[in-house]
Amino acid sequence: MLSEKEPDQDSSAAEYSSRSSSLLQGGARERLRATLQAIWSNKGALIGAIIVSVFVITSLVVGIANTLHITITPYNPIQQNTGPALAPPSWAHLMGTDQLGEDVFSRIVAATPNDFAVSLAVIAFALIVGALLGTYAAFHGGLVDEALMRITDIFFAIPVLVLAMAIGVALGVGIVHMTIALMLVWWPPYARLARGEALKIAHQNYIDAARLSAAGRFRIILKHALPNITMTLIVYASLDIGTVIIIYAGLSYLGLAVTPPQPDWGQMVSAYRDFILSAPWLPLFPGLVIALGVIGFSLLGDGLRDTLEAF
Repeated sequence: MLSEKEPDQDSSAAEYSSRSSSLLQGGARERLRATLQAIWSNKGALIGAIIVSVFVITSLVVGIANTLHITITPYNPIQQNTGPALAPPSWAHLMGTDQLGEDVFSRIVAATPNDFAVSLAVIAFALIVGALLGTYAAFHGGLVDEALMRITDIFFAIPVLVLAMAIGVALGVGIVHMTIALMLVWWPPYARLARGEALKIAHQNYIDAARLSAAGRFRIILKHALPNITMTLIVYASLDIGTVIIIYAGLSYLGLAVTPPQPDWGQMVSAYRDFILSAPWLPLFPGLVIALGVIGFSLLGDGLRDTLEAF
């Protein structure tokens, strides 16, 4: 009798798991629609979305132009003597010129793809690696789970900036090396968050049904667990990307990421800090751009968080 009932139980479990997965996909589409509506109705989130969109579009356009060896900025960002040295903002130079006669606006725009790409690369890596490690640890448990938690404790014990500086110095100065250094230190919070969210759903009906249908651990994680915790991780990432921008700007300010004449927001603040009294627009504008990027992502993240809490 048992041998006759087992196929029916497996078949029912598989059907239930499939039906649950379809409902989850439908729910994901509904959440996306509700999220877009919430952003549209939330003034702060809408402003954040507009700011982020401007950064994204600027990065894409400048990146494509650089690939095609086309200069779309008013002046060549590394060309000196485009105007009088230390010229104040004017129609000819919207953000003035620096001590070498370089156009500050052109340099800020030209630096956008690098600063933005580094931040997105670090967040994407931390999100993917952290989600996979944290979810796997939650579903595996035991020694694997304990080992991951102790590793994250080690990372949390050391300030991110200090650890990134140590790794970056060991790898060598350069934007690629600084990106790698930030990637290596940024994933632990995502692993912890993913683990906590995965533990909440580890014994939900659709997870149990997937287990009864003989689905493997990796299949359950990829098909059932990750789709249900992704929104939480994305909200956290949208709030966290502003922190990455600040940390990377700090590393660049210290001269560990970009070297002149390549433009970079943090490096520009550092290079212009001696002119804060005689030509205050020089450190002001790149600093404002960094602040604007942080504010934009923070406002957008707050809107996404409010939407998530509504479900």
